[in-house]
Amino acid sequence: MDIWALPLREAPARQGAAVIDEDRKPLSLVKTSFNESIAQFSPDGKWIAFESDESGHFEIYLQPFPGPGGTTRVSTNGGAQVRWRSDGKELFYIALDGRLMSVPIQVASNGQTIEPGTAIPLFATHSGSVVSIPFNQQYDVSPDGQRFLMSTLRSDNASPITVILNWQGDRAARENR
Repeated sequence: MDIWALPLREAPARQGAAVIDEDRKPLSLVKTSFNESIAQFSPDGKWIAFESDESGHFEIYLQPFPGPGGTTRVSTNGGAQVRWRSDGKELFYIALDGRLMSVPIQVASNGQTIEPGTAIPLFATHSGSVVSIPFNQQYDVSPDGQRFLMSTLRSDNASPITVILNWQGDRAARENR
């Protein structure tokens, strides 16, 4: 598996909409003898975060876009499902032990190099398989990086869900007594 991009152009009829430019060809962004997947562009579009099994298990890497430059490894003990905070100053990923990790990102003033900080565990995700096949993200992060929407597994002792129908109808009947 490799990472490719298809160039888009802005649609003339609607500002901000993108359409496939029929004259463009797909671009190979990351192509090695290893598996690379689940790529995410940084909010400014200058970096790509992705997962690769180059080390023998999945890890998170960064690479400049469109280049030149090499890859920078972000995770240290495995990682998958990378996400950017909306200002590009933080990356999130799920470690292979199931914990959600946070990594501060420092971009050099020249914008040409990037320095990931030390990964900090935030919490256990309970999301099941960390390496998502077939490429499903199991979480999303709010723009400020303070809230997460997680797809989790149900525990064996979970309480049943109770659904109450027509609750306003019951209220109206009580008020008419």
